Amino acid sequence: MAAIAVLARVVLFLAVLVAGSVAVAQERTSERAQGEKLFVAQGCYGCHTVRGFGTPIAPDLSRIGAKYDESYLERWLRDPSLQRPTAHMPKITLTEDEVRALAAYLGSLQ
Repeated sequence: MAAIAVLARVVLFLAVLVAGSVAVAQERTSERAQGEKLFVAQGCYGCHTVRGFGTPIAPDLSRIGAKYDESYLERWLRDPSLQRPTAHMPKITLTEDEVRALAAYLGSLQ
């Protein structure tokens, strides 16, 4: 009987773990989708391209996530000139949630 109780607890733990993982994955997908919308709403496509969409004035961002991690992208989005003083990209006004969402989207581009 004790073995059955232990097994039931393990199964319950695994079910909770899987449900939590699914929720986190859905949240990340939602955050990336919000970031993609911000890419358009903030006019980033006016200078950058992603998979052929946009204007090729500034670097193509189609694989930016393979080059930089999200924490770097967040710092860049907060103030590009702090990361590279010679950067031509202007500082854009974003909330912290928007910075995270846009960085999540850009980080997913690999």
